[in-house]
Amino acid sequence: MNTAEALLTDTSMKNEKPVHEVRLGAIKAAIWKNDTENGVRYNVTLSRLYRDGEEWKSTDSFGRDDLLVLGKVADQAHTWIHAQGQEEREEKGGRSSKK
Repeated sequence: MNTAEALLTDTSMKNEKPVHEVRLGAIKAAIWKNDTENGVRYNVTLSRLYRDGEEWKSTDSFGRDDLLVLGKVADQAHTWIHAQGQEEREEKGGRSSKK
């Protein structure tokens, strides 16, 4: 990929919205869906929201007291992604997990 393609891809990603978000307090996971030749892949970005005066901002830096919540948010994001994969497998296989 050349530099122009990389910039175009980066710019188009900024206009897309995550397919799901998990938030506990100020800690947030945004889950992004990527369709590939090998099927759907999910990526996660983790951030901490904070207020600077009247403006809300986000950072990817976390303090000691954020780490437990960060782990919980990451766990919930993992669970959601795993559930999506299970649903996709069931749809392709034409079977239901309900008994």
